[in-house]
Amino acid sequence: MDAPFFPIIYVRGYAMTAGERDETAADPFCGFNLGSTAYRATPDKKAPPKKFIFESPVLRLGSDHGYRDIYENGLDILDPDWAPPVAHDGTQEPGIGARSIVVYRYYDEGSRLHGTGEAESVEHYARGLSDLIARVRELVCARPANAVKPQDFRCYLVAHSMGGLVVRAFLQNPALGDKELRKSVDKVFTYGTPHNGIDTLGFNVPKWLGVNDINNFNRSRIADYLGVKDHPAHTRSGRVDLLPPATFPASRFFCMVGTNRSDYEVAMGLSRAFAGHGSDGLVRIENATVWGANAKGDAVEPAACAYAYRAHSGVYGIVNSEEGYQNLTRFLFGDVRVDIWLDIDAVTLPTPLQGEKNIQALYQIEFLASPRGKRWYLTRRVTEEDSPACRTHQELTDPAAKDRRSIYLSTVFLSNNARVNRERPSLAYAMTLNVRTPDYQQVKTFWPDQHYEGNHLFRDTAVIELVPPKVAGETWQFTATWQGQPEASAKADLSFKQLKQGKVQVLVPFENSKAPGIKGKVRLIVSGWNEG
Repeated sequence: MDAPFFPIIYVRGYAMTAGERDETAADPFCGFNLGSTAYRATPDKKAPPKKFIFESPVLRLGSDHGYRDIYENGLDILDPDWAPPVAHDGTQEPGIGARSIVVYRYYDEGSRLHGTGEAESVEHYARGLSDLIARVRELVCARPANAVKPQDFRCYLVAHSMGGLVVRAFLQNPALGDKELRKSVDKVFTYGTPHNGIDTLGFNVPKWLGVNDINNFNRSRIADYLGVKDHPAHTRSGRVDLLPPATFPASRFFCMVGTNRSDYEVAMGLSRAFAGHGSDGLVRIENATVWGANAKGDAVEPAACAYAYRAHSGVYGIVNSEEGYQNLTRFLFGDVRVDIWLDIDAVTLPTPLQGEKNIQALYQIEFLASPRGKRWYLTRRVTEEDSPACRTHQELTDPAAKDRRSIYLSTVFLSNNARVNRERPSLAYAMTLNVRTPDYQQVKTFWPDQHYEGNHLFRDTAVIELVPPKVAGETWQFTATWQGQPEASAKADLSFKQLKQGKVQVLVPFENSKAPGIKGKVRLIVSGWNEG
């Protein structure tokens, strides 16, 4: 079936009003065809945006990977009068190709153009997604060139915003779709999905707020349509951003997280004001990811994620961005997966505070990864954009909080198709790590608290490079070298068998021995991705 180039089914996000549903119904690709020419390089809105032309996910999937849409003679595949396209030579093959982009047009029936003008429930949309996958499977299997049987059919689900909740409802709730169709979903990619609901002014939107279906983002309501209301993953914590066992593997799930609230102009800026800092203007950063859960309901495995300085939608939106597209295609079609963790061994206080007790400090961990020679980042976590990973001094020093010293940062996928220099065979990117704390505070009982200015505890860039073997099946060479501390580099030989069958752990040590200082390791978990 031309693996890994399976059909892509796009599920768009929330349309609040009848007018927005009409606009969606009038768009052949429901927003997946939108591009952009503007790039907000910094959080400073006063600085003019840089020119950066991104054509759109639909156009790039076509030009880069040979995908095409399924519309023919003004009809889509759900119309009973739809017929397969006629080729330039006059021949007509049954069905559709594996490299097809299918848009789930679930708002058509809720528009005044093609339907009643009334929106339906998430449960209804999830059942419709199941029906659409069944139709795509039927047509892909009908084309002899695909050489695939129904039980071997695979597809990708790509969703924006509420579309990701529709996808999860289909995957997680047994009552909302066919079991065999759920098994056919190979990977899921979400842009800016409120996996743990939407919070405004620090509170989850109420369940009783049914106007314009806003209560679809209430955590109790989400638990209803995900079918997890009585599962320990929800009952123990109230969270709904967990994938219980036997639903869908977190390792096949990717969350693209936006961090630019300032450019989200919906409701004349009220949305970003209510969402607050640490959001994309609608969805808070901590609500935009999912974790795999165990049978007890504990979060044990993060889904792959990346962060981009992009708004929820609009000119600077996350769907119509190079960052979103590159993460999407590398996740779907890439060759190597690298999960990036930070293990902190020790932190050193400023000299006047050493040996003192009751110290408070917040450590801000910034992380950026950029492909060799590119202007954009695969992932970007920066304090000024409210997206760093954070730990308190107590968490990094209390023996009872040992698990808090291992911090998941992001996942990067590398692809031979995305190499910058075709004459240079390696897959490479730059990894920048910055750990800083704004200040230190010593809490005193009878005297005023004392404050000490913080500092950058560590800041350096490492070049990560993987050299594929010249002969298929032989060993990959892996190197990671800090630019400021080349002696702290790491090297490893990764066999094809290791990458294919398991995960290889590479530790890249780092240290600032001065006071204040920090010591630890960047833990890179490398594994093969896709077939071949």
